[in-house]
Amino acid sequence: MTTENMMPKTYDVRTHGCQMNVHDSERLAGLLETAGYVDVATVPVAQRPDVADVVVFNTCAVRENADNKLYGNLGQLRPAKLRNPDMQIAVGGCMAQKDRSTIVERAPWVDVVFGTHNIGSLPALLARAAHNKRAEVEILESLETFPSTLPTRRDSAYSGWVSISVGCNNTCTFCIVPSLRGTEQDRRPGEILAEIEALVAQGVIEITLLGQNVNTYGVEFGDRLAFGKLLRACGEIEGLERVRFTSPHPAAFTDDVILAMAETPNVMPSLHMPLQSGSDTVLRQMRRSYRSARFLGILDTVREHIPDAAITTDIIVGFPGETEEDFQGTLDVVRQARFSSAFTFQYSIRPGTPAATMSDQVPKAVVQERFDRLIALQEEVSWAENRRFEGREVEVLVAPAEGRKDSETQRMSGRARDNRLVHFAVPDGSERPRPGDLVTVGVTYGAPHHLVADAAVDGGGYRVRRTQGGEAWAALQADPSHGGKPKVSLGIPAVGRPAPAPTAPACTIP
Repeated sequence: MTTENMMPKTYDVRTHGCQMNVHDSERLAGLLETAGYVDVATVPVAQRPDVADVVVFNTCAVRENADNKLYGNLGQLRPAKLRNPDMQIAVGGCMAQKDRSTIVERAPWVDVVFGTHNIGSLPALLARAAHNKRAEVEILESLETFPSTLPTRRDSAYSGWVSISVGCNNTCTFCIVPSLRGTEQDRRPGEILAEIEALVAQGVIEITLLGQNVNTYGVEFGDRLAFGKLLRACGEIEGLERVRFTSPHPAAFTDDVILAMAETPNVMPSLHMPLQSGSDTVLRQMRRSYRSARFLGILDTVREHIPDAAITTDIIVGFPGETEEDFQGTLDVVRQARFSSAFTFQYSIRPGTPAATMSDQVPKAVVQERFDRLIALQEEVSWAENRRFEGREVEVLVAPAEGRKDSETQRMSGRARDNRLVHFAVPDGSERPRPGDLVTVGVTYGAPHHLVADAAVDGGGYRVRRTQGGEAWAALQADPSHGGKPKVSLGIPAVGRPAPAPTAPACTIP
């Protein structure tokens, strides 16, 4: 407690990067709550400090401007630190794992630096830094306990992340993640399912399985079919409405997973399949162990068994040595793949990766021009794909707010089963769904990045199904002390190879 007003100390976790970081930030929040801090956003506005007592940056090292963004944010906090020396600033995540003591050298007002393998150390490091009046830097080289053992404060009442593995065994030349997150380590299937069941008991109706290469799950305990089995097991959990996963690797994507998706009703018809490049030459230089024909073959098989599957992807433009012919290969694959959307990136040098020292770095102007052409093509494809939904009904999991103009248009928003964003109208006098409820609505317009579903305004179909997810969301609104987020839940272990089955004692004759 602070001596002035006996208010609890506040915290603010700021997240950059992937879904793995988002989930790690939920754990950081849970750790701080358990240590007695409160989320600064839950403090009444009249009593809320301009800056929290503890500000944590959970960083990413993948993007080109990650360094500049971090140090820019740290610079903005320096005046607050000068005004209040007891305030603490912590930096964790991939950038911290990579830069280590460099962060304190460049920003000496930082109190704590911790890595991807020891997020559970944050409260102790904060206490140690306060006691010793110096920065504490602790970076472990490997994971000692699986992060799911840590307390977690989830962002959503009805949706949750579940890590099934951490780390990566691939050696993609553009990626620094394996050196920061380590080699793949898998959780035991029973522990994953126990965590999902615990989440469902709390009102969660949608879960997303997370892994750096989620479909290689089982490599550590020698079961190459483990991921498909896990998907099918999720289908047996009563009350679990939607199952998603991200991100798989094309080289490890097998037919048994496609069949598990198709035959398990609560596994959603959406798939994020990173392409990176449509050129086999570039894929070889990237050390991506598949080729464009193999990639398109996977998509064909997915659509054979799941005709309405929405497939999204990642694409890098301007990898070292990429020629115009290589880039045309990428455009050709995009035309054939018919991605519902794509996350597109301009290649940027990441120190510590093999690609950083490759010759034939593509000039920035060339990369930009190719990037613009790719964006234009994907916009065209996405728009055409979304227009196909006009006149059809979709089931939407309602979100608190996913549309910037929802308040102006009087629409609500959420995600269809295939993860498309849907903005829908609620007809006058009809039941208004809660976030976490499911609503079936008619699509009237397909825009490039979302669907508009206003059919109910003109007498079209409109059906609301109240769910335990909606009940969980409503219960949080009745208790504003938690800022609309669930209370901290304790984690479930563990990591590593499953224990061997017990052997029966040898038969003995007395």
